Amino acid sequence: MQGDLKIGVAQLEALAGESERNLAKILQLAEQAAGEQVSFLCYPEMALHGYAPKYASELAEPLSSSRVRRLTEAASDLNITMLVGMAELSGGSDKPYLAQVLAFPDGTVESYHKAHLGRSEKEYFTAGDKFPVFSSHGVKFAVGICWDWHFPEMAAIYSLKGAELLFAPHASPVIAGDRREIWLRYLGARAYDNSVYLAACNLTGTNGQGREFSGGALILGPKGEILTELSGGNASGADCRVVREDACGAPLLTATLSADRLNTLRRRGRSSMRDSFFLADRRKELYRELIELEVSEA
Repeated sequence: MQGDLKIGVAQLEALAGESERNLAKILQLAEQAAGEQVSFLCYPEMALHGYAPKYASELAEPLSSSRVRRLTEAASDLNITMLVGMAELSGGSDKPYLAQVLAFPDGTVESYHKAHLGRSEKEYFTAGDKFPVFSSHGVKFAVGICWDWHFPEMAAIYSLKGAELLFAPHASPVIAGDRREIWLRYLGARAYDNSVYLAACNLTGTNGQGREFSGGALILGPKGEILTELSGGNASGADCRVVREDACGAPLLTATLSADRLNTLRRRGRSSMRDSFFLADRRKELYRELIELEVSEA
């Protein structure tokens, strides 16, 4: 990392089929984040269109759409990198990608396509097949969407490619259980094992189609420690701001990431076990079985 960096994650309610309403809230939060000197702002999975897989093909749009253009204009005007969940049209299939669009301050736009689709998503979406790493504001970063983060290989690949900051947008329903408890079972390990900062956020409220989301936002340090979090409507941490505009609210959680903290872990010639970058000591010649073995049947 070139220098300390302030990032933000947003807990958001997104109604399926009300993309203009969702976009208005997204842009409002971007202005708030810019006022807090935030350089990155990540929104939940499908924040633009609302998470309703069976309607995804109807709601999907290309990166050249007017709504995506308004995101890029906002990113440029506010000098902020915005990561917004959406259904992106796929040129080779009638099933869209479950994507996170990345709008950069220079006016360019990229996207990440969810690689590990949940079982209930495979009927409606096309799976991505790439793990891209991006650069902005002096940091290398990458994205995984919800179910992606249950596969530790993905985080390792990103870290080995140089990613220093990982974003984890979610659309996790209430029925799945306590979001904070579940996240802390595995997201801390993804940050700790790979010496990366990791920022997660989740949809909240309803999608307007009968599905309820549990909310939550969390920013972790490169040793898996909690820097700041939002859980059950309560925010904690030294660097947090919350804005509410309706009954469900639209909280914005922020944290300042230390460049020295991360660079110390990743520098060559580390002398202390406390500052270990575990991937530097791996023995990849021993791991062939990882990609050859199959899950055995019970």
